[in-house]
Amino acid sequence: MIKTINLHKKYNSFTALQSLNLEVAKGEIFALLGQNGAGKSTTINILLGLIRATAGEAFVNGLSVKDRPQEIRKHLAYIPETVLLYPNLSGTENLDFFSRIAGFRYSKQELAGFLRHTGLQENAHGQLLGGYSKGMRQKVGIAIALAKDAKVLLLDEPTSGLDPIATAEFTEIVRRLGQEGRTVFMATHDIFNAVSVATNIGIMKQGELVQHLPSKAFTAEELQDLYLKTI
Repeated sequence: MIKTINLHKKYNSFTALQSLNLEVAKGEIFALLGQNGAGKSTTINILLGLIRATAGEAFVNGLSVKDRPQEIRKHLAYIPETVLLYPNLSGTENLDFFSRIAGFRYSKQELAGFLRHTGLQENAHGQLLGGYSKGMRQKVGIAIALAKDAKVLLLDEPTSGLDPIATAEFTEIVRRLGQEGRTVFMATHDIFNAVSVATNIGIMKQGELVQHLPSKAFTAEELQDLYLKTI
């Protein structure tokens, strides 16, 4: 579902990404670890078509990001660290609005079904988003991804600022997305969550993917030791 071939990105003399070769399969949950500036967000922005690679190729669902950016966006959903939705609209109204932008129209019952699928409590569906916690906003963001039938979800620091209960709920939602055959690619600093939810883990350093490992090969403590030695 995601493939990069010798992907490079330079900003003048600074190399943000170099020789990134990566494949993420359907239903895989891939966690990309690395310090700030390691190249995680650059990778996501190239996949989204927001920035152009200096060299190399990126593909989503077999389509070239460079050649078919509009078509690729139909397969993608992006959930940033801070989910940007309308605070003066309810969870249901935000979901309805963004679904319509993507070309989908749903009944109130169908919208409620998407929100329930993410675990958002029913009494919050009609509440204004301005009163939502970060975890609740994330659930609306994931519901939007489900409503537009996104095959690939790109998540940037999804557990940052979440309390332990919200982190556990997020982990369960992402695990379910993988079981449904959706591909999840997340950039994160959260080693313990990465081990818990990801099927595969990459570690980036100065724009290079220096480790690519199955998550089951390590405990969280072992991965943390490897991460600290790598960076």
